[in-house]
Amino acid sequence: MTSPLEPHHTVVVKIGSSLLIDAATHGLNDRWLASLVQDVAHLHQAGKRVVIVTSGATALGKRALGWGQRPLDLPQKQAAAATGQIALSVAYHQAFRLHGIETAQVLLTWQDTEDRRRHLNARNTLRVLLDQRVVPIINENDTVATEELRYGDNDRLSARVAQIVGADALVILSDVDGLYTAPPQKDPAAIHIPRVDAITPEIFALARGPSDNDSKGGMTTKLQAAQIATAAGCATLICSGTLAAPLSRLAQGGRYTLFTPRDNPLSARLAWIAGHIHPSGSLHLDDGAARALQARKSLLPVGVTATEGDYEKGDVVRILHNQRCIGMGMVNYDAGDVAILLGKRSEDIEGLLGYTSGDTLIHCDDMVVLTKL
Repeated sequence: MTSPLEPHHTVVVKIGSSLLIDAATHGLNDRWLASLVQDVAHLHQAGKRVVIVTSGATALGKRALGWGQRPLDLPQKQAAAATGQIALSVAYHQAFRLHGIETAQVLLTWQDTEDRRRHLNARNTLRVLLDQRVVPIINENDTVATEELRYGDNDRLSARVAQIVGADALVILSDVDGLYTAPPQKDPAAIHIPRVDAITPEIFALARGPSDNDSKGGMTTKLQAAQIATAAGCATLICSGTLAAPLSRLAQGGRYTLFTPRDNPLSARLAWIAGHIHPSGSLHLDDGAARALQARKSLLPVGVTATEGDYEKGDVVRILHNQRCIGMGMVNYDAGDVAILLGKRSEDIEGLLGYTSGDTLIHCDDMVVLTKL
């Protein structure tokens, strides 16, 4: 049987804490990690470029510091992450060296993926590493990230990494073998969904929350990750990682859910806009403006009914209609100026503000429509 990863050249593999950390000892599950690394080595030997996005540092740090499973405040979480990151990096380094493969540690924050210059810097670094046949080991930089300014899960981080490196496949290893019509642990009649061609509100309605204390994400964040990655032309697989050699099991008939990429993937710049996890604000549209966006028209001030957030010109904001996010775009005016322009005609902009940055709040070339009305 052929692996679903066979046709892909650059693969990002996301590994959660619940898979990497032994539930009994709260230490590293060395045997599982060795089997996963062997799977990656096989892909590597087949000429594929592989990136790993991994959790586990905080859990390992809590154990090393003797903090058990008790809740931690933010400074304690950051200290645990700093402590555990060393052990995590060494474990990957040693496991891959057995296969003659070098690794590199890369710690990212959400600003590193959402600030355009830092995004490009990360891309250049990762591309050099991949060109040198190095496997980057990526984690969120929990030591400096604050609660309100962080990914909080590595599902969406893995999708942003897939965008950055131009991956054509993202594999999210989970405690379930894909998406079901209901949580399979609770509903024995739940039906596995092998393929999703469009991530609609109905698909999101099937999601559930995290199932254990170590995992930060759940099916919702996995669907959000799939939405980000597929928009950039990257196929996404959610599959089980609970057994050893999870990637090899895909070639042996292991079950998974495939989220197919867009037929017309967004450019790198538009994919970066669409994938923002922390937009700087929101614009609320009337019905006419929402219909205009569906026709790939630019957003004019006359169709905007309200603004939220303290954003600046060039920031990425959500575009909302009836409280639902229908798009993302790079705004041409600061929030204070947009508040003055609400509902006004484009020809009145210069008279109202004393200057003009164009007659659109968001030009169609700087906007991504995410869903149909």
